[in-house]
Amino acid sequence: MSQPSQQQPMGTGPWWVPSSAHGKAKFVTRSNALLMAGIAGLVGALFGASSSGSLFGHEIKLTSVTSSIERPLGSVADIAQRVLPSVVSISARGARGGGSGTGFIIDSTGFILTNNHVISDAAVDGGRIEVQLNDGTTLGATIVGRDSAYDLAVLKVDRTGLTALTFGDSDQVAVGDAVIAIGSPLGLSGTVTLGIVSAKDRAVTAGEDAGDNSYINAIQTDAAINPGNSGGPLVNSAGAVIGVNSAIATLGTSFLSSPSGSIGLGFAIPINQARKTAEQLIKTGKATYPVVGISVDMQYAGDGAKIADTQNAIVSGGPAARAGLRAGDLITKFDGRTITTPEELIVAIRSKNVGDKVEIEYIRAEKTLKATLTLTAGE
Repeated sequence: MSQPSQQQPMGTGPWWVPSSAHGKAKFVTRSNALLMAGIAGLVGALFGASSSGSLFGHEIKLTSVTSSIERPLGSVADIAQRVLPSVVSISARGARGGGSGTGFIIDSTGFILTNNHVISDAAVDGGRIEVQLNDGTTLGATIVGRDSAYDLAVLKVDRTGLTALTFGDSDQVAVGDAVIAIGSPLGLSGTVTLGIVSAKDRAVTAGEDAGDNSYINAIQTDAAINPGNSGGPLVNSAGAVIGVNSAIATLGTSFLSSPSGSIGLGFAIPINQARKTAEQLIKTGKATYPVVGISVDMQYAGDGAKIADTQNAIVSGGPAARAGLRAGDLITKFDGRTITTPEELIVAIRSKNVGDKVEIEYIRAEKTLKATLTLTAGE
């Protein structure tokens, strides 16, 4: 019969005492523990009393390192910090409903540029428009003027000393240029997104509904733009505005009022056009745009823009009538720009100025003809 092993009963010794290599417990006597504690305290006092001092005759100097984040001039963070104070959130409410969007300060005396479709409900119904500045201050705003043809509007708030954004030159924009979109997508004010210029001269239809469409000769960008970004600035790498964010393409629609989000296809009104329109709205309360004096068949599915084959398709005494164009003519080029759709012709015309002379190439009875005409003002 084997003998029972000799084990220490549980609970008869301290569990924190480590075992030696020979299986025997090593104990520290009370007197040794007190001596060791005293030595540790002395060393700690000598080293921790200050960051500078002496120990055994040797000078001790301890240094602390502070990490700093550098944001060089021209970085996205630098541009955002300079532009954000001039970007505002807009809330518009009318009897038919309302919505929200973005705008930006274009003059220190309180003029703000945005999209017409952001404030159209309030404008029609005499509703209320409020502007929230970047610092959180909320101000009532009045409409100085608006234009559905270009989908632009100018508001005014009773505040001076505001910081206005700098205008760039949208004619100098090149595909591949870095751009930043700033706005209030889904009510999230001060949102900054980064992208590039994906394309230029895109014929884009924007607006709240089919009865109030605007035709934009747009700058295309892949910077994330979502509902609520409408009216916000698209700025270049210098922080200058090159466009007014106005529309997005989605899988189901092309309007910013769509519940769908960004798929990397955003569109902005070139600032050169927006600036001209804003100046007109501030001076007179309305804007003009160039016309050729024709009605276009929007249902034509072939290449080109067909002048409607109706009795009133050519405006009597207008530029097209004086140049000899007729109903049914198919316009294929406008001032050197190839035209493949009716929308492309409309935005090509509106990208020009009243008084500009342009050459039109068109097809009649299978013959290619050319005409030069001078654009006149329409309202």
